[in-house]
Amino acid sequence: MFIRASQRRRRAVRGAALVLIAGCLAAALTACGERSSSSSGDAGKLKATATIGMIADVAGEVGGEHVQVTGLMKAGVDPHLFKASEGDIAKLDGADIIFYNGLHLEGKMVDILENMGKKKRVVAVSDPIDRSKLRSGSQMQTEYDPHIWFDVRHWMTATEAIRDALSELDPEHAADYRANAEAYLGKLRDLHEEVAEKIGTLPEESRVLVTAHDAFGYFGDAYGVKVMGLQGISTASEAGTKDVTDLRDYLVENKIKAVFIESSVPRKAIDAVIQGAKEKGHDLKIGGELFSDAMGEEGTPEGTYIGMVRHNVDTIVAALK
Repeated sequence: MFIRASQRRRRAVRGAALVLIAGCLAAALTACGERSSSSSGDAGKLKATATIGMIADVAGEVGGEHVQVTGLMKAGVDPHLFKASEGDIAKLDGADIIFYNGLHLEGKMVDILENMGKKKRVVAVSDPIDRSKLRSGSQMQTEYDPHIWFDVRHWMTATEAIRDALSELDPEHAADYRANAEAYLGKLRDLHEEVAEKIGTLPEESRVLVTAHDAFGYFGDAYGVKVMGLQGISTASEAGTKDVTDLRDYLVENKIKAVFIESSVPRKAIDAVIQGAKEKGHDLKIGGELFSDAMGEEGTPEGTYIGMVRHNVDTIVAALK
């Protein structure tokens, strides 16, 4: 009797121990699964790296939930002068697809992008644009002006290039990319009409946009604005004394009220123009800060392409009206 009772107690203890061990294992596996899930939110997504913020923004809109987008150049960064660091090259190397503007905007990255193109898909979003619709880039010793995003219609073509590249690389989700692109293209069509309407409220003689460098040429052509840039298309070379005095004299003679600074370009030369005009008895004011080669800070309206364009137009109209 005593022996049988002792055996029953040992079996009960062993059973309880086995239940406890099984419970611990289940809890550990569950915790492990939770950790794996939380750290792999981007698992399975296509990895895209974009050079400038405007392209990264569109790639995110078109790619949606299927694409993880990494942008190289942040707010205030000048793409004409940008040099890729080892970390930037690692981001390019780790991408499934790379998007860049082209037309020598990313001048110091040309060799890197060409080398990357030998082993993965590298897409210049400007490639599908009809070359007859591009402005001359002679001021920066290139064939074309690269600042295509300032004509919203050109940026619609760039959006289509991103859509097509993602669909070709990831046909399983091509329908989603097409749907996302169509929704975004609708917003761009509305934006184009909005910009034209707002600029149309300005008297024609007031539609003179003076900035630190000539990034707004497409904007001027598309929306009927005379654009004058102190440094020309590229920021790689500084404005000289003659550039400053010539622009100052034009502004004084034509009684232009405002000039604009840019978020990615030092304002030293523009300040020299303002001081020169003051010495001639003409009061020039800073009409505001425009986003030219870089968008605003991430998380702000200006940190998106559409928000950047709206900010620029509203700033220009308010200053020149």
